[in-house]
Amino acid sequence: MAATGDGKKEEADYKRLHSFPLIRHTDMPEEMRVETMELCVTACEKFATNNESAAKMIKESMDKKFGSSWHVVIGEGFGFEVTHEVKNLLYMFFGGSLAVCVWKCS
Repeated sequence: MAATGDGKKEEADYKRLHSFPLIRHTDMPEEMRVETMELCVTACEKFATNNESAAKMIKESMDKKFGSSWHVVIGEGFGFEVTHEVKNLLYMFFGGSLAVCVWKCS
């Protein structure tokens, strides 16, 4: 029974350690990058169990703020190759293994 408690403590420590957003790649200007990153974190925390709803929230907010044609992918264990407008791509990790890719393509 003690092993189960230790496992939960280790998992909680891991989640706390990896709860900050980690930018993997971006070509966005500083102001847009910060706003997009904060929006992604908010959406992922609000819809922790529903990636589709989080992606929809991010897409709708980005469309309103920075113009239409934004795309969002949220999940674990995916790869991608996208064509995007210059200075409109953000790829980040949040909460350890949850990846968020946001890009504009019209």
